[in-house]
This record gives sequence, C-alpha cells and structure tokens, in this order.
Amino acid sequence: MTKFLAPQWLWLFAAVGALLLLYVLLQWRRKRYAVRFTNTALLGSLAPKRPGWRRHVAFGLLLLALASLTVAMGRPSREVKVPRDRATVMMIIDVSFSMDATDVSPTRLKAAQAAAKEFAGLLPTSINLGLESFSGTTSIDAKPSTNRAPVIRAINGLHTAASTATGDAIFAALSSLQSFEQEIPGANKSSAPPERIVMLSDGARTLGRSVDTAVAAAKAAKVPISTIAFGTPNGEVDIEGNRSSVPVDTDTMKQIAAGTGGSYHAAASEQELRDVYKNLGSQIGYVKKPREVTTWAIGVGLILAFAAAGASLLWTNRLL
Repeated sequence: MTKFLAPQWLWLFAAVGALLLLYVLLQWRRKRYAVRFTNTALLGSLAPKRPGWRRHVAFGLLLLALASLTVAMGRPSREVKVPRDRATVMMIIDVSFSMDATDVSPTRLKAAQAAAKEFAGLLPTSINLGLESFSGTTSIDAKPSTNRAPVIRAINGLHTAASTATGDAIFAALSSLQSFEQEIPGANKSSAPPERIVMLSDGARTLGRSVDTAVAAAKAAKVPISTIAFGTPNGEVDIEGNRSSVPVDTDTMKQIAAGTGGSYHAAASEQELRDVYKNLGSQIGYVKKPREVTTWAIGVGLILAFAAAGASLLWTNRLL
C-alpha cells in the first residue's frame, strides 16, 4: 500500500485538472471559430494542415508528466521488509519419546531437526538464536548467539528421552534469555533486544511445573511464545516394547500461544513444518518499514515530459 509522507503537495493535482479543463475549453473555442467559415474549401486553402489528433497526444503526455511529478512531490512510500537490527530468539524442541513416532516421515524428531536447521538459516545474522531441548528434563544446548554453528551442532545431536516437562522448559528458556540480557553491557529491560520463544512440541505435559504457571511467568516477562503442534492424531510409538498412541496435543500449544501473545501453528508433515518455520522467520526476523519511491515517480515524469516535447516538435515543429 502506498503512503505519502508529504501529502500537502497533492493539491497540485487541482492545477493539473485546471490545465486539462483549459485545454478542452480552448479546443472548443477553436472549433467554433472554424465553423464560421462557410466555405470549407477556402478554409482548407487558408489554414495550414494541422497534425490533428496527434497534437492531443503531446498535451496528454505533458499532463501525465505533471501528474507524475506531483506524485513525486508528495513523497510516496511503500512498506518493505527489512532485517531486524537486533532480537533474541530461544528455540525449544520437544525430545520426549513421542517424537520417535513415524506418522511424520522419517520420524517426528528427524523432521523437526531438518526444519529447525532451515529456520536457523532463515533468520538474519543480526539476531541472537539459542536452542533448548526438553523431555523430563531441560537442556540449554546452545546459548543465544549470532553464531549459527553451535545451534546447528546442537540440533544434530538431539535424541529422545522419557517424559514431557513443558512448563519447566518455558521457565528454562526465560532464565536463559534473562541471563543473556544481563550479559549485554549497559542493557536493561527497556533497552534490551526484543525477545521471543519458538516452541515445538507434540505431547501434553507429564511432569514438572504447570503450564499455567509458566505462561504467567512468560507474560510477566513480556516474552511472547510462538508454538508449533507437530504431528498427527494417529501417531504411535514403541516405548519399552509397548505400542502406545501419541496423538499430537494441540490444546496445550494453543494455550501457551494465546496466554503469552504469541502465534499458534500446527504442522502434520515436514514440509508443513518448514512452511511454519519460514513464516515465523519472516515474522521474527524482519520488520516492515516505509521506503520512499520518489525517484521512480520523478523518473516517470521526466520520461513523459521528454516524450511530450519530442512528439510536439516532430508533429508541429514547435515545443508544445
């Protein structure tokens, strides 16, 4: 959508309209004058041959040039995506045994690893990215940094374990963000980079602190959590020789996102997960800022002005 940074100049369109009205009036008066000559043969011998409709083309080009230059004076701008100059993101990945389910090929965890590495590459290098994994315990596998190599290595080394401590995972991520914030020289909460948590999980909490308590803590810290419910309702996994159903838990992920001001997403395949991460990367890593396109309007106006002058000289041997 185009916006104008100096809209007061757009009143010049009234002058463009007045010129058009004056031109139409002059053409009408010229026609009335010509009609006074009843002998059309005599009129043809007295009046030189005119370029006819072509003279209107030159004036039309001139009007378009003036309109384009008027737009330029209004300083038109469009919103464009530019990389954030700073932000801190903690990526959380569920590594409970349910992530071994094969309803997502080859397994939920392997698909999540592939998509997470792609997400790490999508974020602008100015953004600090950290990684945490959780099952029954939590692990900060890579502290927030602009260096993506530790994050990629940590993603490659993920493996599954028992239980799901969703609430504890959120508390651990908040603690990691707070520690990183304190390491920034002279930083305080108001001047610290924006913070965000991106959490991928497939199952409901089975132990540890409650999700409600964790959501309240994230809300108090003003850290939004974007969640991804990963898997299908038909997931199954072998745990200690027993075949268990592990349907994806969408309710918990919706609750976390809604309670913290984040966004909720669902993915039932690796490609869907890649699309979600791509969307999140665009949301988190980029902001929309106005960028002037005045030069384009001036360029168009000048081209039309030169075209009008050229057409007039070619067809009438005079400059307009």
